[in-house]
Amino acid sequence: MADEATRTAFFEIQGRMIEATSKLKQVLNQMRSKEGEKKRAFLTLEELCQLPEDTNTYPLLLTRFVLEPKSVLIGEQEPKLNDSEAALASLQVSNQYVEKWKAEVKNNLRELLQQDFLIQEIWDLK
Repeated sequence: MADEATRTAFFEIQGRMIEATSKLKQVLNQMRSKEGEKKRAFLTLEELCQLPEDTNTYPLLLTRFVLEPKSVLIGEQEPKLNDSEAALASLQVSNQYVEKWKAEVKNNLRELLQQDFLIQEIWDLK
């Protein structure tokens, strides 16, 4: 690096790049988790809808199966599905924001390195 200011700027941008990458991984993991929850709720609802209305079900409650009417289980799964969809929409917005932020930081790093390269070229010509 040409001087102390450039070096400091490089380390600052590098720290922001690491932070952006970490945040992006975190958001992607949360999205993957919510996708799984959404899929489980959807598949459960799909199977429940095929059963007759008077069917009793046995959902797992902690470590035991409990006898419940089909309507109760449907009532539990629908909010899970809706909540997962809402969370995914929110996470998608966060994902887009973090990706934009990471691209901006990457661009700043590229500009800093190009600037430093040009300074080095000027010094080499003298």
